[in-house]
Amino acid sequence: MRQGIHPEYKTMTVNCSCGNSFETGGTVDKVSVELCNDCHPFYTGKQRMVDAGGRVDRFKRRLQKSQDAS
Repeated sequence: MRQGIHPEYKTMTVNCSCGNSFETGGTVDKVSVELCNDCHPFYTGKQRMVDAGGRVDRFKRRLQKSQDAS
């Protein structure tokens, strides 16, 4: 590896929106994430509804509209 072109690899802190935090290795000091292994539905087995901008309602309206047309 060439000297002087690679970033320094150090211990960093990851903070989740659920309040969980843990340390790992990386090139920055800290990172904020929305989901971690303590709150992700795949790992917890709990379904969490995340409605981003009314997408669920929009889908339900389109579904209803297509069923009414048939």
